[in-house]
Amino acid sequence: MSRPPAAGHSSEGIPEATIARLPVYLRVLYACAEQGIATVSSEELAAAAGVNSAKLRKDLSHLGSYGTRGVGYDVDYLVYQVSRELGLTQDWPVVIVGAGNLGRALANYGGFASRGFRIAAVIDADPAVVGSEIAGHVVEGADQIEPVITRHQVSIGVIATPAGAAQGVCDRLVAAGVTSILNFAPVVLTVPVGVDVRKVDLSIELQILAFHAQRRSVVRVAQDGKRYHQGRVMPADGQSAIAGGVVGESAVAAP
Repeated sequence: MSRPPAAGHSSEGIPEATIARLPVYLRVLYACAEQGIATVSSEELAAAAGVNSAKLRKDLSHLGSYGTRGVGYDVDYLVYQVSRELGLTQDWPVVIVGAGNLGRALANYGGFASRGFRIAAVIDADPAVVGSEIAGHVVEGADQIEPVITRHQVSIGVIATPAGAAQGVCDRLVAAGVTSILNFAPVVLTVPVGVDVRKVDLSIELQILAFHAQRRSVVRVAQDGKRYHQGRVMPADGQSAIAGGVVGESAVAAP
């Protein structure tokens, strides 16, 4: 009986934090390859990936890649190493459940194929959508989830449904053999042990950006004592005529 991996580490002993950074490194490496760059230093790669060079070198050492002193890393070989570790050297059929605006956008995204992913099918429960064509795929009905997964040997599913339908779809995907799920629905999914879920919530990401934008505004006010609204200096009383209207409480209050 195999021993479960330690908390925070993958089954191969690579820290989860490192695994999370590998796709970022790969994106930078692809950009280097497209520009015809043959070798890249750890400092250059780290700067482009937004990490410090020591962390990058430690991450890549888990792959057995240490680079060459004074030369750096061979871009093509490092692409292969990272891709192999991420499982991208094989073809991964993916099923998208939900053919609304988001599902359509995902199905039409051309970057999946070059990264090792193949859209095997697009599924939707709406009779008005079933039978239509999206990115070369005829949308199949919800009753085809299990047959599609079996036929294409799908292990990765993408949920792009409304929140109310997501858990039911998730349960069916898991029961049919899907072990990895990318969830775009604004709901937390419950899955059994052994199934991985990655949640993408665009509204949460925007809210986080709004927080940082607001924080920068407050810092700016604190630094020069002035108030700003949409890049314009506000009078001390917080009133300003903008585009023919009056802005009051929307301005940042001075400390």
